[in-house]
Amino acid sequence: MGDIVIGLDLGTGGVRAIAVDLQGTLIAQAVENYPLLTPKPGWTEQSPSDWINASFSALSTLAQQVSRDRVIALGLSGQMHGMVPLDAEGQVIRPAILWNDQRTGSAVAAIEAIIPRSDLIQRTGNPAITGFQLPKLVWLSQEEPQAFERLRHVLLPKDYLGYVLTGDRATEPSDASGTGCLNLASRQWDADILQGLNLSAEWFPMVIESTAIAGRLKPEIAERLGLLAGLPVIAGGGDNAAAAIGLGISSNNLNQGSLSIGTSGVIFVPCDRPIPDPQGRVHLFCHADGGYHLLGVTLAAGGALRWYRDTLATGIAFEDLMLLAEQSPAGAHGVLFLPHLAGERSPYLDPDARGAWVNLSLAHTQADMVRAVLEGVAFGLREALDVVNGIAPVQQLTATGGGARSPLWLQILSDVLQTKLVAPKAEEGAAYGAAILAMVGVGAYPDLNSAFAILPQSNQIVEPQPNSTYEAALLRHKLLYEALKTVRC
Repeated sequence: MGDIVIGLDLGTGGVRAIAVDLQGTLIAQAVENYPLLTPKPGWTEQSPSDWINASFSALSTLAQQVSRDRVIALGLSGQMHGMVPLDAEGQVIRPAILWNDQRTGSAVAAIEAIIPRSDLIQRTGNPAITGFQLPKLVWLSQEEPQAFERLRHVLLPKDYLGYVLTGDRATEPSDASGTGCLNLASRQWDADILQGLNLSAEWFPMVIESTAIAGRLKPEIAERLGLLAGLPVIAGGGDNAAAAIGLGISSNNLNQGSLSIGTSGVIFVPCDRPIPDPQGRVHLFCHADGGYHLLGVTLAAGGALRWYRDTLATGIAFEDLMLLAEQSPAGAHGVLFLPHLAGERSPYLDPDARGAWVNLSLAHTQADMVRAVLEGVAFGLREALDVVNGIAPVQQLTATGGGARSPLWLQILSDVLQTKLVAPKAEEGAAYGAAILAMVGVGAYPDLNSAFAILPQSNQIVEPQPNSTYEAALLRHKLLYEALKTVRC
Protein backbone atom coordinates (compact mmCIF):
# COMPACT_ATOMS: atom_id res chain seq x y z
CA MET A 1 0.00 0.00 0.00
CA GLY A 2 1.54 3.29 -1.11
CA ASP A 3 1.33 6.88 0.00
CA ILE A 4 -1.81 9.00 -0.41
CA VAL A 5 -2.49 12.73 -0.65
CA ILE A 6 -5.75 14.50 0.10
CA GLY A 7 -7.15 17.29 -2.04
CA LEU A 8 -9.95 19.48 -0.69
CA ASP A 9 -12.05 21.98 -2.62
CA LEU A 10 -14.07 24.47 -0.57
CA GLY A 11 -16.80 25.31 -3.09
CA THR A 12 -19.79 27.64 -2.97
CA GLY A 13 -22.33 24.85 -2.56
CA GLY A 14 -20.23 22.48 -0.50
CA VAL A 15 -16.86 20.93 0.17
CA ARG A 16 -15.34 17.94 -1.64
CA ALA A 17 -12.40 16.02 -0.26
CA ILE A 18 -10.65 13.25 -2.18
CA ALA A 19 -7.84 10.79 -1.46
CA VAL A 20 -5.51 10.09 -4.39
CA ASP A 21 -2.55 7.72 -4.61
CA LEU A 22 0.73 8.80 -6.18
CA GLN A 23 -0.28 7.24 -9.51
CA GLY A 24 -3.21 9.64 -9.66
CA THR A 25 -5.92 7.07 -8.89
CA LEU A 26 -8.91 8.25 -6.87
CA ILE A 27 -9.08 6.14 -3.71
CA ALA A 28 -11.93 7.72 -1.75
CA GLN A 29 -14.03 10.86 -1.59
CA ALA A 30 -16.46 12.66 0.69
CA VAL A 31 -18.82 15.56 0.04
CA GLU A 32 -20.63 17.84 2.51
CA ASN A 33 -22.95 20.75 1.72
CA TYR A 34 -23.65 24.05 3.47
CA PRO A 35 -26.17 26.86 2.94
CA LEU A 36 -25.84 30.05 0.93
CA LEU A 37 -27.06 33.12 2.83
CA THR A 38 -28.81 35.94 0.92
CA PRO A 39 -29.78 38.51 3.58
CA LYS A 40 -30.56 41.19 0.95
CA PRO A 41 -31.06 41.23 -2.83
CA GLY A 42 -27.65 41.03 -4.50
CA TRP A 43 -25.93 39.92 -1.29
CA THR A 44 -24.36 36.45 -0.96
CA GLU A 45 -22.69 35.33 2.25
CA GLN A 46 -21.70 32.18 4.07
CA SER A 47 -20.78 31.40 7.65
CA PRO A 48 -17.12 30.31 7.87
CA SER A 49 -18.13 28.02 10.74
CA ASP A 50 -20.29 26.12 8.23
CA TRP A 51 -17.22 25.67 6.02
CA ILE A 52 -15.20 24.37 8.95
CA ASN A 53 -17.86 21.95 10.17
CA ALA A 54 -18.42 20.58 6.67
CA SER A 55 -14.70 20.31 5.94
CA PHE A 56 -14.02 18.53 9.23
CA SER A 57 -16.87 16.12 8.52
CA ALA A 58 -15.60 15.39 4.99
CA LEU A 59 -12.01 14.90 6.17
CA SER A 60 -13.15 12.63 9.02
CA THR A 61 -15.19 10.53 6.60
CA LEU A 62 -12.20 10.30 4.28
CA ALA A 63 -9.85 9.36 7.12
CA GLN A 64 -12.12 6.44 7.99
CA GLN A 65 -11.71 5.06 4.46
CA VAL A 66 -7.90 5.14 4.33
CA SER A 67 -5.06 4.44 6.71
CA ARG A 68 -3.93 7.72 8.23
CA ASP A 69 -0.32 6.53 8.14
CA ARG A 70 -0.50 6.55 4.32
CA VAL A 71 -1.61 10.20 4.08
CA ILE A 72 1.45 12.40 3.46
CA ALA A 73 -0.12 15.78 2.62
CA LEU A 74 -3.33 17.81 2.32
CA GLY A 75 -3.73 20.32 -0.54
CA LEU A 76 -6.34 23.09 -0.54
CA SER A 77 -8.47 24.72 -3.20
CA GLY A 78 -11.59 26.83 -2.99
CA GLN A 79 -13.94 29.53 -4.20
CA MET A 80 -12.06 32.72 -4.98
CA HIS A 81 -12.53 36.41 -4.09
CA GLY A 82 -14.39 35.99 -0.77
CA MET A 83 -13.63 38.08 2.32
CA VAL A 84 -13.20 36.49 5.76
CA PRO A 85 -12.52 39.33 8.24
CA LEU A 86 -10.80 38.42 11.51
CA ASP A 87 -10.10 40.33 14.72
CA ALA A 88 -6.82 40.37 16.64
CA GLU A 89 -7.61 36.98 18.22
CA GLY A 90 -8.35 35.40 14.84
CA GLN A 91 -12.11 35.29 15.42
CA VAL A 92 -14.51 35.87 12.52
CA ILE A 93 -16.06 39.35 12.74
CA ARG A 94 -18.99 38.88 10.36
CA PRO A 95 -20.18 36.33 7.76
CA ALA A 96 -17.92 35.94 4.74
CA ILE A 97 -18.92 37.97 1.67
CA LEU A 98 -18.67 35.79 -1.45
CA TRP A 99 -17.37 36.05 -5.00
CA ASN A 100 -20.82 36.57 -6.54
CA ASP A 101 -21.92 39.30 -4.12
CA GLN A 102 -22.90 42.54 -5.88
CA ARG A 103 -23.19 45.03 -2.98
CA THR A 104 -19.89 46.83 -3.68
CA GLY A 105 -20.76 49.04 -6.67
CA SER A 106 -20.11 52.25 -4.75
CA ALA A 107 -16.88 50.83 -3.33
CA VAL A 108 -15.66 50.01 -6.85
CA ALA A 109 -16.35 53.61 -7.87
CA ALA A 110 -14.54 54.88 -4.77
CA ILE A 111 -11.47 52.76 -5.54
CA GLU A 112 -11.26 53.91 -9.16
CA ALA A 113 -11.72 57.54 -8.08
CA ILE A 114 -8.48 57.19 -6.11
CA ILE A 115 -6.56 54.74 -8.29
CA PRO A 116 -7.25 55.08 -12.04
CA ARG A 117 -8.63 51.98 -13.71
CA SER A 118 -5.67 51.87 -16.09
CA ASP A 119 -3.26 51.75 -13.13
CA LEU A 120 -5.24 48.99 -11.44
CA ILE A 121 -5.22 46.90 -14.61
CA GLN A 122 -1.50 47.43 -15.15
CA ARG A 123 -0.64 46.56 -11.53
CA THR A 124 -3.16 43.82 -10.69
CA GLY A 125 -4.28 42.58 -14.11
CA ASN A 126 -7.88 43.66 -13.54
CA PRO A 127 -10.04 46.72 -12.87
CA ALA A 128 -11.90 46.99 -9.58
CA ILE A 129 -14.68 44.39 -9.78
CA THR A 130 -17.67 44.02 -7.46
CA GLY A 131 -16.95 40.38 -6.60
CA PHE A 132 -13.30 40.88 -5.62
CA GLN A 133 -12.05 41.09 -2.05
CA LEU A 134 -10.62 44.63 -2.16
CA PRO A 135 -13.98 46.38 -2.80
CA LYS A 136 -15.45 44.31 0.04
CA LEU A 137 -12.92 45.79 2.44
CA VAL A 138 -13.74 49.30 1.25
CA TRP A 139 -17.46 48.51 1.64
CA LEU A 140 -16.84 47.27 5.18
CA SER A 141 -15.12 50.54 6.07
CA GLN A 142 -18.02 52.54 4.61
CA GLU A 143 -21.03 50.53 5.76
CA GLU A 144 -19.96 48.61 8.87
CA PRO A 145 -17.38 50.87 10.57
CA GLN A 146 -17.66 49.12 13.92
CA ALA A 147 -16.76 45.80 12.33
CA PHE A 148 -14.00 47.48 10.33
CA GLU A 149 -12.49 48.92 13.51
CA ARG A 150 -12.03 45.37 14.84
CA LEU A 151 -10.37 44.13 11.63
CA ARG A 152 -6.80 42.90 12.00
CA HIS A 153 -6.59 40.10 9.43
CA VAL A 154 -8.37 39.26 6.19
CA LEU A 155 -8.29 35.88 4.48
CA LEU A 156 -9.69 34.15 1.41
CA PRO A 157 -12.03 31.19 2.01
CA LYS A 158 -9.59 28.30 1.49
CA ASP A 159 -6.89 30.17 3.38
CA TYR A 160 -9.20 30.59 6.36
CA LEU A 161 -9.68 26.83 6.41
CA GLY A 162 -5.90 26.46 6.27
CA TYR A 163 -5.58 28.86 9.21
CA VAL A 164 -8.03 26.83 11.30
CA LEU A 165 -6.21 23.60 10.44
CA THR A 166 -2.69 24.88 11.11
CA GLY A 167 -2.81 28.15 13.05
CA ASP A 168 -0.78 29.82 10.26
CA ARG A 169 -2.06 32.55 7.95
CA ALA A 170 -0.85 32.17 4.38
CA THR A 171 -2.08 32.44 0.80
CA GLU A 172 -0.67 31.76 -2.64
CA PRO A 173 -0.63 33.80 -5.87
CA SER A 174 -3.45 32.16 -7.86
CA ASP A 175 -6.06 32.99 -5.20
CA ALA A 176 -4.41 36.19 -3.99
CA SER A 177 -4.43 37.64 -7.51
CA GLY A 178 -8.23 37.57 -7.34
CA THR A 179 -8.36 40.02 -4.43
CA GLY A 180 -7.71 43.14 -6.51
CA CYS A 181 -4.58 44.22 -4.63
CA LEU A 182 -1.85 41.72 -5.57
CA ASN A 183 0.85 43.14 -7.81
CA LEU A 184 1.22 40.61 -10.60
CA ALA A 185 4.83 41.50 -11.40
CA SER A 186 6.09 41.02 -7.83
CA ARG A 187 3.41 38.45 -6.84
CA GLN A 188 3.16 40.31 -3.50
CA TRP A 189 0.65 42.77 -2.04
CA ASP A 190 0.68 46.15 -3.76
CA ALA A 191 1.62 48.59 -1.00
CA ASP A 192 0.83 51.65 -3.14
CA ILE A 193 -2.76 50.53 -3.77
CA LEU A 194 -3.36 49.65 -0.14
CA GLN A 195 -1.81 52.88 1.12
CA GLY A 196 -3.92 54.90 -1.31
CA LEU A 197 -7.06 53.31 0.15
CA ASN A 198 -5.92 53.62 3.79
CA LEU A 199 -5.74 49.84 4.17
CA SER A 200 -2.94 48.09 6.04
CA ALA A 201 -0.73 45.58 4.25
CA GLU A 202 -0.27 43.89 7.64
CA TRP A 203 -3.85 42.64 7.51
CA PHE A 204 -3.03 40.37 4.59
CA PRO A 205 -1.33 36.96 4.92
CA MET A 206 2.10 36.11 3.59
CA VAL A 207 2.13 35.01 -0.05
CA ILE A 208 3.93 31.71 -0.67
CA GLU A 209 4.06 29.43 -3.71
CA SER A 210 1.11 27.16 -4.47
CA THR A 211 3.21 24.05 -3.81
CA ALA A 212 4.68 25.41 -0.55
CA ILE A 213 3.76 24.12 2.89
CA ALA A 214 1.38 26.68 4.42
CA GLY A 215 1.46 25.01 7.83
CA ARG A 216 1.10 21.69 9.61
CA LEU A 217 -1.99 20.09 11.08
CA LYS A 218 -2.45 21.05 14.73
CA PRO A 219 -2.46 18.05 17.12
CA GLU A 220 -5.95 18.72 18.49
CA ILE A 221 -7.36 19.06 14.96
CA ALA A 222 -5.53 15.94 13.78
CA GLU A 223 -7.00 13.92 16.63
CA ARG A 224 -10.49 15.15 15.80
CA LEU A 225 -10.10 14.30 12.11
CA GLY A 226 -8.30 10.99 12.49
CA LEU A 227 -5.19 12.23 10.66
CA LEU A 228 -1.57 12.53 11.77
CA ALA A 229 -0.48 15.59 13.74
CA GLY A 230 2.00 17.68 11.80
CA LEU A 231 0.57 16.63 8.41
CA PRO A 232 1.81 19.17 5.82
CA VAL A 233 -0.99 21.42 4.51
CA ILE A 234 -0.08 22.69 1.04
CA ALA A 235 -1.13 26.22 0.02
CA GLY A 236 -2.88 24.91 -3.14
CA GLY A 237 -4.77 27.14 -5.54
CA GLY A 238 -7.93 29.04 -6.36
CA ASP A 239 -10.59 26.82 -7.88
CA ASN A 240 -9.98 27.70 -11.54
CA ALA A 241 -6.21 27.37 -11.29
CA ALA A 242 -6.43 24.12 -9.31
CA ALA A 243 -8.90 22.64 -11.79
CA ALA A 244 -6.48 23.54 -14.60
CA ILE A 245 -3.63 21.82 -12.76
CA GLY A 246 -5.83 18.72 -12.51
CA LEU A 247 -6.15 18.79 -16.30
CA GLY A 248 -2.44 19.35 -16.90
CA ILE A 249 -2.96 22.91 -18.17
CA SER A 250 0.34 24.70 -17.57
CA SER A 251 2.10 27.90 -18.54
CA ASN A 252 5.01 25.65 -19.52
CA ASN A 253 2.85 24.34 -22.36
CA LEU A 254 1.35 27.39 -24.04
CA ASN A 255 -1.38 27.35 -26.74
CA GLN A 256 -3.42 24.84 -24.69
CA GLY A 257 -6.14 25.94 -22.30
CA SER A 258 -9.45 24.76 -20.93
CA LEU A 259 -13.13 25.46 -21.47
CA SER A 260 -15.60 24.72 -18.69
CA ILE A 261 -19.33 24.64 -19.42
CA GLY A 262 -20.97 24.53 -16.00
CA THR A 263 -23.40 27.08 -14.61
CA SER A 264 -21.01 29.64 -16.07
CA GLY A 265 -18.70 29.24 -19.04
CA VAL A 266 -15.00 29.74 -18.33
CA ILE A 267 -12.11 29.96 -20.78
CA PHE A 268 -8.74 29.44 -19.05
CA VAL A 269 -5.58 30.12 -21.06
CA PRO A 270 -2.09 30.02 -19.50
CA CYS A 271 0.58 32.58 -20.34
CA ASP A 272 4.17 33.02 -19.22
CA ARG A 273 4.09 36.79 -18.64
CA PRO A 274 1.59 39.09 -16.91
CA ILE A 275 0.15 40.91 -19.93
CA PRO A 276 -3.35 42.25 -19.13
CA ASP A 277 -5.96 43.34 -21.61
CA PRO A 278 -5.67 47.16 -21.46
CA GLN A 279 -9.45 47.46 -21.12
CA GLY A 280 -9.75 44.71 -18.50
CA ARG A 281 -12.27 42.78 -20.62
CA VAL A 282 -10.85 39.43 -19.47
CA HIS A 283 -9.20 38.65 -16.15
CA LEU A 284 -5.48 38.12 -15.64
CA PHE A 285 -4.48 36.05 -12.62
CA CYS A 286 -1.46 34.12 -11.41
CA HIS A 287 -1.45 30.42 -12.21
CA ALA A 288 -0.69 27.82 -9.55
CA ASP A 289 2.34 26.62 -11.54
CA GLY A 290 4.25 29.88 -11.10
CA GLY A 291 3.06 31.44 -14.36
CA TYR A 292 -0.07 33.38 -15.23
CA HIS A 293 -3.40 32.82 -16.93
CA LEU A 294 -6.14 34.73 -18.69
CA LEU A 295 -9.74 34.03 -17.76
CA GLY A 296 -12.81 34.82 -19.84
CA VAL A 297 -16.20 34.24 -18.21
CA THR A 298 -19.73 33.98 -19.57
CA LEU A 299 -21.89 34.04 -16.45
CA ALA A 300 -24.85 32.02 -17.80
CA ALA A 301 -23.70 29.05 -19.90
CA GLY A 302 -25.18 25.80 -18.62
CA GLY A 303 -27.15 28.12 -16.36
CA ALA A 304 -28.90 29.57 -19.42
CA LEU A 305 -29.96 26.11 -20.59
CA ARG A 306 -31.11 25.20 -17.08
CA TRP A 307 -33.13 28.42 -16.89
CA TYR A 308 -34.78 27.58 -20.22
CA ARG A 309 -35.60 24.04 -19.06
CA ASP A 310 -36.95 25.13 -15.67
CA THR A 311 -38.94 28.09 -17.04
CA LEU A 312 -40.18 27.08 -20.49
CA ALA A 313 -39.66 23.33 -20.79
CA THR A 314 -40.49 21.95 -17.35
CA GLY A 315 -40.10 18.18 -17.14
CA ILE A 316 -38.03 17.83 -20.31
CA ALA A 317 -34.69 16.13 -19.72
CA PHE A 318 -31.53 17.87 -20.90
CA GLU A 319 -30.84 14.96 -23.24
CA ASP A 320 -34.20 15.53 -24.91
CA LEU A 321 -33.50 19.24 -25.24
CA MET A 322 -30.32 18.35 -27.11
CA LEU A 323 -32.27 16.06 -29.41
CA LEU A 324 -34.64 18.96 -30.08
CA ALA A 325 -31.73 21.28 -30.86
CA GLU A 326 -30.39 18.78 -33.41
CA GLN A 327 -33.60 19.30 -35.41
CA SER A 328 -32.64 22.94 -36.02
CA PRO A 329 -29.79 23.75 -38.42
CA ALA A 330 -26.68 25.80 -37.68
CA GLY A 331 -27.83 29.38 -37.16
CA ALA A 332 -31.20 28.27 -35.67
CA HIS A 333 -33.10 29.63 -38.70
CA GLY A 334 -31.89 33.13 -37.83
CA VAL A 335 -32.90 33.15 -34.15
CA LEU A 336 -30.30 34.78 -31.88
CA PHE A 337 -30.04 34.42 -28.11
CA LEU A 338 -28.13 36.79 -25.82
CA PRO A 339 -27.12 34.78 -22.71
CA HIS A 340 -26.87 37.71 -20.30
CA LEU A 341 -29.38 36.32 -17.81
CA ALA A 342 -27.14 37.10 -14.82
CA GLY A 343 -25.42 40.19 -16.19
CA GLU A 344 -22.15 39.56 -17.98
CA ARG A 345 -18.49 39.38 -17.12
CA SER A 346 -16.36 39.03 -20.29
CA PRO A 347 -15.94 41.14 -22.29
CA TYR A 348 -18.45 43.69 -20.89
CA LEU A 349 -18.05 43.67 -17.07
CA ASP A 350 -21.70 44.70 -16.89
CA PRO A 351 -23.83 43.33 -14.02
CA ASP A 352 -26.92 45.01 -15.53
CA ALA A 353 -26.70 43.29 -18.94
CA ARG A 354 -29.81 41.25 -19.77
CA GLY A 355 -30.68 38.36 -22.08
CA ALA A 356 -33.01 38.11 -25.06
CA TRP A 357 -34.11 36.13 -28.06
CA VAL A 358 -34.43 38.13 -31.28
CA ASN A 359 -35.65 37.49 -34.83
CA LEU A 360 -38.50 35.22 -33.69
CA SER A 361 -41.36 34.56 -36.09
CA LEU A 362 -44.40 32.30 -36.25
CA ALA A 363 -42.32 29.91 -38.34
CA HIS A 364 -39.85 29.25 -35.56
CA THR A 365 -40.04 26.18 -33.30
CA GLN A 366 -38.93 25.12 -29.88
CA ALA A 367 -35.99 23.40 -31.56
CA ASP A 368 -34.81 26.76 -32.93
CA MET A 369 -35.08 28.40 -29.52
CA VAL A 370 -33.09 25.65 -27.79
CA ARG A 371 -30.42 25.67 -30.48
CA ALA A 372 -30.22 29.47 -30.23
CA VAL A 373 -29.46 29.11 -26.50
CA LEU A 374 -26.58 26.71 -27.22
CA GLU A 375 -25.24 28.96 -29.97
CA GLY A 376 -25.71 32.16 -27.96
CA VAL A 377 -23.53 30.80 -25.17
CA ALA A 378 -20.92 29.83 -27.77
CA PHE A 379 -21.03 33.33 -29.33
CA GLY A 380 -20.58 34.90 -25.88
CA LEU A 381 -17.54 32.71 -25.25
CA ARG A 382 -16.17 33.55 -28.70
CA GLU A 383 -16.25 37.26 -27.82
CA ALA A 384 -14.17 36.50 -24.72
CA LEU A 385 -11.84 34.18 -26.65
CA ASP A 386 -11.19 36.84 -29.29
CA VAL A 387 -9.82 39.10 -26.52
CA VAL A 388 -7.72 36.26 -25.08
CA ASN A 389 -6.33 35.30 -28.48
CA GLY A 390 -5.12 38.86 -28.95
CA ILE A 391 -2.84 38.35 -25.93
CA ALA A 392 -2.07 34.62 -25.74
CA PRO A 393 -3.25 32.68 -28.83
CA VAL A 394 -4.65 29.25 -28.02
CA GLN A 395 -4.98 26.28 -30.36
CA GLN A 396 -6.65 23.69 -28.15
CA LEU A 397 -9.05 23.72 -25.20
CA THR A 398 -9.78 20.84 -22.85
CA ALA A 399 -13.57 20.86 -22.47
CA THR A 400 -15.10 20.06 -19.08
CA GLY A 401 -18.36 20.51 -17.18
CA GLY A 402 -21.87 19.22 -17.75
CA GLY A 403 -22.28 21.01 -21.08
CA ALA A 404 -19.19 19.28 -22.46
CA ARG A 405 -20.97 15.93 -22.18
CA SER A 406 -23.18 16.86 -25.12
CA PRO A 407 -21.60 15.97 -28.50
CA LEU A 408 -23.86 18.52 -30.19
CA TRP A 409 -22.87 21.40 -27.89
CA LEU A 410 -19.20 20.41 -28.14
CA GLN A 411 -19.34 20.62 -31.93
CA ILE A 412 -21.21 23.94 -31.84
CA LEU A 413 -18.61 25.33 -29.44
CA SER A 414 -15.70 24.08 -31.53
CA ASP A 415 -17.20 25.50 -34.74
CA VAL A 416 -18.04 28.89 -33.22
CA LEU A 417 -14.73 29.20 -31.35
CA GLN A 418 -12.83 27.78 -34.34
CA THR A 419 -10.72 25.88 -31.84
CA LYS A 420 -9.97 22.19 -31.30
CA LEU A 421 -11.71 20.78 -28.20
CA VAL A 422 -10.50 17.77 -26.24
CA ALA A 423 -12.70 15.90 -23.78
CA PRO A 424 -10.72 14.41 -20.85
CA LYS A 425 -11.12 10.76 -19.88
CA ALA A 426 -11.70 11.77 -16.27
CA GLU A 427 -12.59 15.06 -14.65
CA GLU A 428 -12.12 15.36 -10.91
CA GLY A 429 -12.06 19.16 -10.68
CA ALA A 430 -10.27 21.50 -8.31
CA ALA A 431 -9.86 18.95 -5.48
CA TYR A 432 -7.81 16.77 -7.84
CA GLY A 433 -5.60 19.72 -8.79
CA ALA A 434 -5.09 20.46 -5.09
CA ALA A 435 -3.96 16.84 -4.64
CA ILE A 436 -1.47 17.18 -7.52
CA LEU A 437 -0.08 20.36 -5.96
CA ALA A 438 0.24 18.51 -2.65
CA MET A 439 2.25 15.72 -4.29
CA VAL A 440 4.79 18.24 -5.52
CA GLY A 441 4.69 20.15 -2.24
CA VAL A 442 5.98 17.18 -0.24
CA GLY A 443 8.45 16.03 -2.88
CA ALA A 444 6.59 12.98 -4.19
CA TYR A 445 7.29 14.51 -7.60
CA PRO A 446 10.10 17.00 -8.24
CA ASP A 447 7.88 19.41 -10.20
CA LEU A 448 4.45 19.75 -11.74
CA ASN A 449 5.55 18.61 -15.19
CA SER A 450 6.64 15.31 -13.66
CA ALA A 451 3.32 14.99 -11.85
CA PHE A 452 1.37 15.72 -15.05
CA ALA A 453 2.74 12.45 -16.49
CA ILE A 454 0.30 10.50 -14.29
CA LEU A 455 -2.76 12.22 -15.80
CA PRO A 456 -4.77 10.06 -18.25
CA GLN A 457 -4.46 11.11 -21.88
CA SER A 458 -7.57 12.28 -23.69
CA ASN A 459 -8.67 10.60 -26.89
CA GLN A 460 -11.95 12.34 -27.79
CA ILE A 461 -11.10 15.27 -30.04
CA VAL A 462 -13.59 17.60 -31.71
CA GLU A 463 -12.18 19.45 -34.71
CA PRO A 464 -13.67 22.82 -35.72
CA GLN A 465 -15.48 22.92 -39.06
CA PRO A 466 -15.59 26.13 -41.12
CA ASN A 467 -19.11 27.53 -40.95
CA SER A 468 -20.00 30.77 -42.70
CA THR A 469 -23.47 30.71 -41.07
CA TYR A 470 -21.90 30.99 -37.62
CA GLU A 471 -19.54 33.77 -38.67
CA ALA A 472 -22.45 35.81 -40.05
CA ALA A 473 -24.54 35.12 -36.93
CA LEU A 474 -21.61 36.13 -34.72
CA LEU A 475 -21.47 39.55 -36.38
CA ARG A 476 -25.18 40.06 -35.68
CA HIS A 477 -24.77 38.75 -32.12
CA LYS A 478 -22.09 41.39 -31.38
CA LEU A 479 -24.56 44.15 -32.26
CA LEU A 480 -27.17 42.95 -29.77
CA TYR A 481 -25.51 44.04 -26.53
CA GLU A 482 -25.32 47.72 -27.47
CA ALA A 483 -28.73 47.64 -29.16
CA LEU A 484 -30.48 46.22 -26.09
CA LYS A 485 -28.86 48.69 -23.69
CA THR A 486 -31.39 51.29 -24.83
CA VAL A 487 -34.41 49.23 -23.71
CA ARG A 488 -33.31 48.15 -20.22
CA CYS A 489 -35.70 48.72 -17.38
